[in-house]
Amino acid sequence: QVQLVESGGGLVQAGGSLRLSCAASGRTFSTYAMGWFRQAPGREREFVATISWRGDTSYYAISVKGRFTISRDNAKNTVYLQMNSLKPVDTAVYYCAANAGPPTIRPYDYDYWGQGTQVTVSS
Repeated sequence: QVQLVESGGGLVQAGGSLRLSCAASGRTFSTYAMGWFRQAPGREREFVATISWRGDTSYYAISVKGRFTISRDNAKNTVYLQMNSLKPVDTAVYYCAANAGPPTIRPYDYDYWGQGTQVTVSS
């Protein structure tokens, strides 16, 4: 069992930066691939980024590549999402998720989810 708690969301102007954190409980955190997803009002949940359990492989959605960076610190049971050059279209609730398998972009592959943190980017 893995419990996930996101933090770091908030209101930021376009062009600004935020760093999201996802703290995980459980001693098996380091064996899970981790992902970030987001969901805007009226839209489906979409993939943002994922990272392998060792942190040596990561994938990004085209819409965020070059602006967002996913990383993890297994000693701290935490995964991060550094978001730079934010745009109003990045406004959404951001969720972290844990996957016992390899990193993947599909939400249904993930076993555990956090409660989400709101990110709002003003123009």
